[in-house]
Amino acid sequence: MTNFHTVAIFQFAAEYAVLKLLLEQENIRHFFQNETFLSVLPFYPIAGGGIQLKVHQEDVERAKQIISDLNDSSHLKKV
Repeated sequence: MTNFHTVAIFQFAAEYAVLKLLLEQENIRHFFQNETFLSVLPFYPIAGGGIQLKVHQEDVERAKQIISDLNDSSHLKKV
């Protein structure tokens, strides 16, 4: 896990649902830390620092570009 870096932090799963699909389509190595806690403890991600998008160091720039494109050129915005 040392090769993965935090690229973004979210509070709720709805904030990154589309982003997750885009990352998978681009074969970007990633995972959402603390995501599993949503089903067990719905308010834990807020208290625990949020749901962190971790991306492999080789894919960081591409992931940031996808997030930027999603925010800039779409009606679907990351909150």
